Amino acid sequence: MILKNKVAVVTGGGGVLCSAFAKCLAENGAKVVVLDLNIDNARKVADSFGGLAIEANVLDKDSLEAARKIVNEKLGTCDILINGAGGNSPKGTTTKEYFELADFENSELTTFFDLDEKGIEFVFNLNFLGTLMPTQTFAKDMVGKSDTTIINISSMNAFCPLTKIPAYSGAKAAVSNFTQWLAVHFSKVGIRVNAIAPGFFVTDQNRALLTNPDGSFTPRAEKILAATPMGRFGEAEELLGTLLYLVDGKQSSFVNGVVIPVDGGFSAYSGV
Repeated sequence: MILKNKVAVVTGGGGVLCSAFAKCLAENGAKVVVLDLNIDNARKVADSFGGLAIEANVLDKDSLEAARKIVNEKLGTCDILINGAGGNSPKGTTTKEYFELADFENSELTTFFDLDEKGIEFVFNLNFLGTLMPTQTFAKDMVGKSDTTIINISSMNAFCPLTKIPAYSGAKAAVSNFTQWLAVHFSKVGIRVNAIAPGFFVTDQNRALLTNPDGSFTPRAEKILAATPMGRFGEAEELLGTLLYLVDGKQSSFVNGVVIPVDGGFSAYSGV
């Protein structure tokens, strides 16, 4: 029970990976708050371990402040913040991996030149501002306390951008950079800031891109697996050891401003 009496807030806690984070923190003694725009998903996760579910929009300050007020009243001030909310959008995605001259004449394609600026803005805001704004809200209660920590969720895209998704890749690179900036900024007031960069995991958001209706892998999934030395997708539970290491003030008390890949060797492999 290394996190006994700690208050942990998990944004995007209704999703596949962040629900695993929330359950793990609860199993290790934390009082866990599951924040999600989808309150039904949040409640389902929170009810599985007796946590607190709150509907919140990570891009709305009033919504976040309302959530913070509930957390303070019911559980106390935040000790651990997991910034897990994020995602991609088709409006920030190209149809093809490579642009070719003939693509100018094909109106059925979404090329780089056709990307919708509002779609790009949405994806960037969801991932970057959706990390920054919850931090602005909940870190107010963490300043000056002992052993408080923020864990951001970056991505392999921050190390090496994937084709077709420039908005998501750019946003996750910004999250990694922001993690380093914030670690320095808060270093004098007792808050450590680090990030986990998951490799490739099948989630509700990417399932249709990685698997066919019959359960077989799509060509894109096959390319990912070929570039992953361990030759498989990760399981949510395989992120939990890194999570616990980073939130445990005894084990990682001098670890600050790092982005840890959990990727089956993807970021280490040159392809040759």
